[in-house]
Amino acid sequence: MIVRRRLIALAALAPFAAPAGAQPPAFPARPVTIIIGSSPGSATDGLARAIGLEVTKETGQSVIVDNRPGAFGGIAAQAVARAQPDGYTLFMTTNTTQAANPHLYRRLAYDPVKDFAPVALLTKGWLVLVTHPQVQARNVAELVALAKEKPGKLNYGSGSSSAQVATELFQQLTQTRLNYVPYKANPPAVVDLMAGQTDLMIVDFAVTLPQIKAGKLRALGVSSPKRSPLLPDVPAIAETLPGYELGYWNALYAPAGTPAPVVQRLNDLMRRALASAGVRHSIEQTGMEVTPSSPEELGRFQREEYERWGRIIRTAGIQPE
Repeated sequence: MIVRRRLIALAALAPFAAPAGAQPPAFPARPVTIIIGSSPGSATDGLARAIGLEVTKETGQSVIVDNRPGAFGGIAAQAVARAQPDGYTLFMTTNTTQAANPHLYRRLAYDPVKDFAPVALLTKGWLVLVTHPQVQARNVAELVALAKEKPGKLNYGSGSSSAQVATELFQQLTQTRLNYVPYKANPPAVVDLMAGQTDLMIVDFAVTLPQIKAGKLRALGVSSPKRSPLLPDVPAIAETLPGYELGYWNALYAPAGTPAPVVQRLNDLMRRALASAGVRHSIEQTGMEVTPSSPEELGRFQREEYERWGRIIRTAGIQPE
């Protein structure tokens, strides 16, 4: 396996080692696939498609977004970990796979550090606490009172570790007990919430903001320290529960062993895409902010987040499955 990866890496480097006087073919020279661990409609899906359009404009090569939800992003992570390290199969993901899953599962089919080459940090974002309109709570305090009145009776859906851990942290700070209903991804969990199959979620803006504005979901609070400009009338959860704060992030990775020139080229493409007005607007409309980085900065950031999410999960009392 090691020999095979070295041969592939050398082959990928070939375009950058053309004879003197020759013009090496630009990377990418063919379509690029971005695999994500969430379904269409999620924040990561929207980000991947917006960035893909910009990369296509820049390079003339199409970008294919391959949705593989399930196992909190583990299915997608495993697929990229096993892909050829040539820069043509990439992984756009979140803290779920790279920082939280190792603390939520006893066994993973991938290693979040050893199996990937960091390319770039892309965005950071916050979550919103939403309920079905029929839930008899119009603010965080009333929801806490209702949960204490009916311990274990309120159901919350989650299709990501961010959504699960955010709700577990909420329970810890309020000393309440909610019933966890797992989903493969957040969009189908939101669909069930709107249908009244569950009662509440703490989830990203991308999959809830249209439903909030249409009155199909009720927003009680945001997970950021301050109110969001997208929902200025919705208080921060911390206004009722001091110390409550939890966000998420998106980043791009390549398989481990991808040649450094390819990684740097991908990083350059990400920076240019994030600087475009269309991508920035798309990001800001989902409650996120642009946070580009170098590959080395992403590697350091991921290690810090790995430790941080581990502390949160242990403190919340979540036992690895």
